[in-house]
Amino acid sequence: MIVIADGGSTKCDWILLDENGQQKLKTRTKGLNPAVFEVETLEKRLQESEDLKNIKSQIKRVDFYGAGCGTPTPKNNLKNLLEDFFPHTEVNVDEDMLAAAFAATTEPGIVCILGTGSNSCYFDGRDVQMEIESLGYILMDEASGNYFGKRLIRDYYYKKMPTSLAEKFEKSFDLNADTIKKNLYKKDNPNTYLAHFAEFIFQSDHRYGYFYQLIYEGMEKFVHRRVMCYKEAQVTPIHFIGSIAFFSSDIIYDVAKQFHLTIGNIIRRPIDGLIEYYRNNIIPEIK
Repeated sequence: MIVIADGGSTKCDWILLDENGQQKLKTRTKGLNPAVFEVETLEKRLQESEDLKNIKSQIKRVDFYGAGCGTPTPKNNLKNLLEDFFPHTEVNVDEDMLAAAFAATTEPGIVCILGTGSNSCYFDGRDVQMEIESLGYILMDEASGNYFGKRLIRDYYYKKMPTSLAEKFEKSFDLNADTIKKNLYKKDNPNTYLAHFAEFIFQSDHRYGYFYQLIYEGMEKFVHRRVMCYKEAQVTPIHFIGSIAFFSSDIIYDVAKQFHLTIGNIIRRPIDGLIEYYRNNIIPEIK
């Protein structure tokens, strides 16, 4: 039995496949980003899953792909924790970009993640190459959930949000300044907290005017900084993974025209594509 996991800051999807590639379990835990959370928090979140505890003795291999796993220290911290949780099991930990690439395509292309955070890579059909190392939600993460969350809060406080939308925004969230500051500076996981405000954009019946401009500007920044940095950008497809990308696909196409780019696949949940990749490529090799 093999477990594949796709983890972010907000949530982590776990899939159990048997030796024939048949799905035996699908479950979800809270996010397991080792660059954001302390080891104690990661361990607690694992222990909260009865599904994982019930199957861990059956597992021969765990392949974990996650946000925050691109640098040695957090990656090794999570690997050690998973090895303790899944005893006598082969554990592999890689960054979420590799899972996104496997889910999006088997051919060369640029793969972008737009979820709670954002990132990009060039995929040569086998390995990923990162032109720019991500510095996370404070300094980077253009067009991500936390990017749009920050933008909404700023626009609301600077009174740049249209009045009718501002009134709806007030009814949807606790916008008390003390509450916001407490969540940002005193509580864990501020990036996820910011990202939850972005739901306001995608719950709207239409995205013309203010919302369109908001998303367009974010996508434009992302493409300019995180796609055009690759020399292959105008000769290979650009694939997008994540909920923000999925719900903004029409605007992604609009931005792509400006940069003369070819859009490839836009996938909401990478775990679905990852399952197919394992069935076609990994399971046959380890049977």
